[in-house]
Amino acid sequence: MKHSFLIGALYALCCFQPAHAQVRLPRLVRDSMILQRDTKIKLWGWAGSKEKLTIRFTGKTYHTTANANGEWTIQLAPLPAGGPYTMDLIASNHITLKDILIGDVWLCAGQSNMVLPMERVKEKYPAEIAAANNPAIRHFFISTLSNLQGPQPDLPTGYWRSAVQGDILQFSATAYFFAKNIYEKYHVPIGLINASVGGTPIEAWISEDGLRSLPAYSQRIQQLKDTGYVNPINRNADAIAAAVKAALPPDDGLTAPVKWFDTAYIPKGWRPINTPGYWEEQGIKDLRGTVWYRREITVPAAMAGLPAKLFMGRIKDADFTYVNGVLVGNITYQYPPRRYTVPAGVLRPGKNLVVVRVTNQSKGGGFVPDKPYYLEAAGQRIDLKGEWLYKTGQVFLPTDDDVPVIDAKYEPAALFNAMIAPLTGYTVKGFLWYQGEANTDQPENYKQLLPALINDWRKQWQLGILPFLYVQLPNYMARQYLPSESNWAILREGQLKALSTPNTAMAITIDLGEWNDIHPLNKADVGKRLSLAAQKLAYGDTTIAASGPIYQSDKIEGDNIIITFRYADGGLVAKDGEPLSQFAIAGADKQFVWAQAIISGNTVIVHSNQIKHPMYVRYAWADNPDGANLSNGHGLPASPFRTDQ
Repeated sequence: MKHSFLIGALYALCCFQPAHAQVRLPRLVRDSMILQRDTKIKLWGWAGSKEKLTIRFTGKTYHTTANANGEWTIQLAPLPAGGPYTMDLIASNHITLKDILIGDVWLCAGQSNMVLPMERVKEKYPAEIAAANNPAIRHFFISTLSNLQGPQPDLPTGYWRSAVQGDILQFSATAYFFAKNIYEKYHVPIGLINASVGGTPIEAWISEDGLRSLPAYSQRIQQLKDTGYVNPINRNADAIAAAVKAALPPDDGLTAPVKWFDTAYIPKGWRPINTPGYWEEQGIKDLRGTVWYRREITVPAAMAGLPAKLFMGRIKDADFTYVNGVLVGNITYQYPPRRYTVPAGVLRPGKNLVVVRVTNQSKGGGFVPDKPYYLEAAGQRIDLKGEWLYKTGQVFLPTDDDVPVIDAKYEPAALFNAMIAPLTGYTVKGFLWYQGEANTDQPENYKQLLPALINDWRKQWQLGILPFLYVQLPNYMARQYLPSESNWAILREGQLKALSTPNTAMAITIDLGEWNDIHPLNKADVGKRLSLAAQKLAYGDTTIAASGPIYQSDKIEGDNIIITFRYADGGLVAKDGEPLSQFAIAGADKQFVWAQAIISGNTVIVHSNQIKHPMYVRYAWADNPDGANLSNGHGLPASPFRTDQ
């Protein structure tokens, strides 16, 4: 067996050598790329050992030679914005790259809110998508990759796509709106490299070197390099998962002689339930399993036979949705909106049947409130909110939720190794970062981790103190009506404190969230606020109002605390014209109560009759500080803060 393995390995090596002698480029360096303007442009790749390479680009000729390992790099002279250009690379083989533009390149990274594509917001911005026709804005999306062993030299896949019909729906919505605003002001090509993965923590995006000063993460990296440690844990987790799956009881709705989604099925024993809403709150206690929902609706003749759109809001967690017995869509996890197409010919005049099979693995399954639930065709809409019928189809047996498993994309440095390290040779203008939700369980750590990420990436690119722009977490979850503690607020504080790192800027979005959706759809304003920050920080427009008010200092005068703010451009205002909201005040015991707050110039005076000797103030200190309304005269909201450090 060992002998056969060696022969195979030698054969593969021999076959590989001639291909390796060919000049090869990194995945980013390809047709339709955008290269960074007004600075030396680094190119790199691989070739045969000591192989000579000639590059012809914009009328200039460059020469380089690969080292003994077949690695080569070269720097091209700075160029102004322009194009399209063609590049020729000539060695033992000849590569021609076409449609190259020179402009500004931004690395866009983070978790799902940076991933979230224009397709997800197509109902919110239909005119924007219909009008998209800008080949000077381009997007390179990197599929999810992770590696526990160390930095990788290249990406396996990826293409540059333009902001035109057919491709625009795949763009990161946040990145697209950022680029659109920048392009409309400066009229230079904008390249967006999107390296982001939903649900991932910040430490996964920092290199091993960048985490050396944080011992817990550094030790974890070393532990996970040992496959003898990792593989048995994951084999055990896989075996347990397989055993649980094998022990699952059948779903009565799928094993019945007539399946429950079939129009021929006659329902028996079904109970009423309100939709939207969670079944936990409507008489189904602690169920992990499958619940079937059904509702009969009356379709007018004008809608019958036509293709239709079925909007089923959001569902926790997975669903299969049927109309008149026809499967019109399914999604396997809770976050995507359910927007299903009902094919022509499915709807009929009169009685029609909608059935949804919902599977949930945790508490609180069902339909998320305050989302759209309707059927639409021919300009007519049938509301689907209200009373449905339900029946339980499957009950999962209790399982051990604490079975250890190692998923590399959640581990320190693993995403950096696979998705960031291959990019560090590519010259960029700066960074856009939209992440934090995955770290709210240990928010204090973010005060070290975000500066560590910023400094690490700047060191990796070796291009100086590149601009680093990031999004502060928005409001999310249920509103709390008394002053309270909040992990989300603590993490926002960590983001606020990172502004002390040079050449950084923060887009404040405390007014752009949705209480019931961790993926708020208003990405146009997120992109706009990032673009304002870029105009000031990266493009040198010092006259622009680029941030909402940020706490600067406070002083106690009698039973008042007076707060002074930076970035009160245009004066401080209550954005909605109402009295200032979400200010709380406390004495030495830190027992906070709601306060009255009034604007006086560029200060806010905070007071409560309940606190005779005030010491501390908090503003918008909650998961969802709904009603927080302090902003500057340009409509940019103030960042949450606290003075009780």
